[in-house]
Amino acid sequence: MLESVKGKLIGQNACLAATRVRVQFTRSAAAGGVALVAMLALGLVGCNTPDPHFANLIQEQAAQTPPAPLTQPAALTNGVQKVTTPTNAPATNEIVLHEGDSVRITFPGAPSLDTVAPIRTDGMITLQSVGEFKAAGLTPSAMEVELLKLYGPQLQTKEVSVSVVSSAFPVYVSGAVLRPGKIMSDRPLTALEAIMEAGGFDNAKANLKAVRIIRNDNGKTEHYTIDLRKVLKEAATEQFSIKPHDIIFVPERFNWF
Repeated sequence: MLESVKGKLIGQNACLAATRVRVQFTRSAAAGGVALVAMLALGLVGCNTPDPHFANLIQEQAAQTPPAPLTQPAALTNGVQKVTTPTNAPATNEIVLHEGDSVRITFPGAPSLDTVAPIRTDGMITLQSVGEFKAAGLTPSAMEVELLKLYGPQLQTKEVSVSVVSSAFPVYVSGAVLRPGKIMSDRPLTALEAIMEAGGFDNAKANLKAVRIIRNDNGKTEHYTIDLRKVLKEAATEQFSIKPHDIIFVPERFNWF
């Protein structure tokens, strides 16, 4: 009888030790919590009598094991390095209005209300009958819905159309440039042109070899690394085009002294 009890205790302790070893191994090798639970399940095979330590150990390790990162590997295309990281931002192809845009608003049933209005730096426009209206941050279709709510009592034909007449978009330049900050452009820009709008490079610090572009495109954050030395030395035939709301960062080069 005594030998039987000893055997059970030894088996139980050995099973617990083996499970702890598997936990430590799995934490360093597994990519996610699913693999961890699977390994622990295999480690418990052969244990006839469950021990409450096992359940607690599984829960603790599963909670502490972070999920695998969802980052795609870098790719090199035409000398530009690109890394894409998924985000939770909604994907949409419709333009979002911002300061500097000019919008045309037409009322098919009330032409006297038609107007072309610029969006000011505070994001507002001035409209007949209703006064100030915040347009920045809305899409044209969302703006149509809001205007219908405001003008509804005045309209016999419940219809409003919003279109973009012109657009001035922001680009952000930071790092080793002379005037870092936001610049506004009403025309397409290359990365080099945007940096020139920010006063140009700080020649004493700028690392032209690794200029970085951060972009949010269709719900994904994309990172590009470009070498502007080739552009300045006429070694590159194509330049990198900037999109609205891009962030350009010019890093500093390493100096020994």
